[in-house]
Amino acid sequence: MEYLHQREQLDPGGLNDWDIMKKSPEAKNIAVRRLSNAVSGKNVTIALHAARAAVSIGLLMPGHSRWRGAGSLFLGGTTCLLQARHRYGTDGSDQVATLVQGATGLARLSRSPQTQDALLWYVAMQANLSYAASGWVKLMGERWRDASALPGVMRTRTYGSEGVYRLTQRYPQTSKYVQHGVLAMECLFPLVYVAGGRLTRPFLAAAGSFHVANGFIMGLGRFMTAFPSLHPMVAYTTAPATHPAVAGRDDRAVRAAAVLLAAGVAAAAAVAVQRRGVVLEGWPASRKVVTRHGNELMYETGGREESDAPVLVFCAGLTSTSEHFSWITERFAHDSEHAVVSYARAGYAGSVRRSTAPYGLEESVDDLEDLVRAVVPRHRKVVLVGHSLGGELIRRAAARLGDRVAGLVYLDPAHPAELQRSQRQDAGAKDLRETIAHASLYLRLGTGILMSRPDWLDKLPKAYRDKVFAQYTDARLWTAGKREWEAVEREFRAFEGDIDPIAAPGLIIAAQQTVDQDPEQLLLYNELSRAHRNHGERGGIKVVEGSDHDSLLTDAMHAHKAAELMARFLGTALTEAEGTAAERAEDRAEEKKAQREGAGQ
Repeated sequence: MEYLHQREQLDPGGLNDWDIMKKSPEAKNIAVRRLSNAVSGKNVTIALHAARAAVSIGLLMPGHSRWRGAGSLFLGGTTCLLQARHRYGTDGSDQVATLVQGATGLARLSRSPQTQDALLWYVAMQANLSYAASGWVKLMGERWRDASALPGVMRTRTYGSEGVYRLTQRYPQTSKYVQHGVLAMECLFPLVYVAGGRLTRPFLAAAGSFHVANGFIMGLGRFMTAFPSLHPMVAYTTAPATHPAVAGRDDRAVRAAAVLLAAGVAAAAAVAVQRRGVVLEGWPASRKVVTRHGNELMYETGGREESDAPVLVFCAGLTSTSEHFSWITERFAHDSEHAVVSYARAGYAGSVRRSTAPYGLEESVDDLEDLVRAVVPRHRKVVLVGHSLGGELIRRAAARLGDRVAGLVYLDPAHPAELQRSQRQDAGAKDLRETIAHASLYLRLGTGILMSRPDWLDKLPKAYRDKVFAQYTDARLWTAGKREWEAVEREFRAFEGDIDPIAAPGLIIAAQQTVDQDPEQLLLYNELSRAHRNHGERGGIKVVEGSDHDSLLTDAMHAHKAAELMARFLGTALTEAEGTAAERAEDRAEEKKAQREGAGQ
């Protein structure tokens, strides 16, 4: 009825305009797109909703006909059919309703009591999983633990309520009890199966009250009917087997679920072990070097080894891989005089952190310095290339390596003052910390098999995709990222003063979305650029149009543009810098000669 009332949203320019909705993730699948196209016409969509309303009214009538099962399946099926058509206006309540309608529809059509019981157990187990998972995920979040989640939600325009927000501020202790009560109800929901089912009514009453409150306060009206539709199955399956209402209930679905769960855990463990092997193995040409901290760094080289052109050394960003540079490294390795070196920091890929000292960013800077001195021939200079956090690491390493550095290339780099001066960076820091911590924890629990393949990954060169995905589903990458981010927050928030001058020329390649969305970031880049005393005609700051922080590397078009800017910088700025250095050397020689002649006179 809601969709019929808002049918103007189906028109061009509406929230559910099919010309826009067909670009949604659900519609990328060709089969889904064809089905959705068949119902995308406004008249067909309206007719389907009218039929759904009629069937729903029929299901509200008394009776136990098997046609009720067909009606439930019709509602569940058409919800799925219209999902891509109505990307906006759907939510978790629709998923729950579809699950209940599908299972109960099949149960009504089945003549087997055993099949009916299996389907009812299925819904009950889904209910327990839904509440428990929701509660434990909330518990991982700091906002729910410190009781700031409810006031935060109540302040939003979408789900908030000014009156309730004011109550949370007037009675903070009560607000805290309410939030922790919700956490307890959700996390402990599976306790309905202990004590002979005596806890079922209190838990269902608490859950039902929670959904009713959400319906009136947050406007989640469909949650108020969808989630309680799970509760009769919970009541049915928690009743003692001796209760007359459940006499003869078939409980084999629980044992079957336990077997399937054990098989799933075993499969997840096998996949995790296999992926860990892929991660640690590296590439056929991978080699290792041991740093002063005892850390083992895995690295790869490519390009012209016999050339005297500077060697490009690539340093990746936080929770990133050396393979992120693949579009750029392949271009320089195959189409230039430069050799390339890419490596994984300690804890990433096949690199191992052996140090037992507390971690600080200087450890990674030491490792980078040791890598350059061990891998790059002494007669060849280096150009350090860093993305994101890697940009800050190469800046620090340049001071250590001195005249061995021919130049620095920063790809959308971090700045040591960004958490203090950029509101956007400061606001995102807490969310990033929680995301990395959660990913590290969940993957250590073996959930990597459930991790979806990110869209950006399939934009990398094909040969690198599987290995990068293996790294992203392995807990080691996120554990290393967690360690690094803690150091970043600690050191960046304590940063004072200005960036030290850097003698080598520098080029900053910024992503357009970074500087457009955060003007302060551009000011920080300007400061970093000015720290380079001589960046030549091609140095300074260049912006790659249309790129964001990640696509600057992962999207072929943006990465090739960045590589082109780098090539110009290497061909012009470094030559100018070498010429200026030679001129300075000649000037010093002339001064010394004049001094000697003056002393002789």
